[in-house]
Amino acid sequence: MDAVFTSLGYVAGVLTTGAFLPQVLHTYRVKSAGDLSWKMLICFSIGVLFWFIYGVYLHSWPMILANSITLTLQGFIISMKIRYER
Repeated sequence: MDAVFTSLGYVAGVLTTGAFLPQVLHTYRVKSAGDLSWKMLICFSIGVLFWFIYGVYLHSWPMILANSITLTLQGFIISMKIRYER
């Protein structure tokens, strides 16, 4: 039964992380992140960081992998926002 829930965790991670990928690609293509608020970016980043830490605490690889990839994507968004605001 643990394997079923672990698989569910991986599927959830792929879906939630994958859902963020179009935003990264769109921001890169249009060279603008003006529609993304700093408050949202900061709150989302902190939330994902906390989920990552919680996943490490639980030794939950689905949570660790999904949130580390999402943090990386979020880092791209933040760096593009900084670059394109200049």
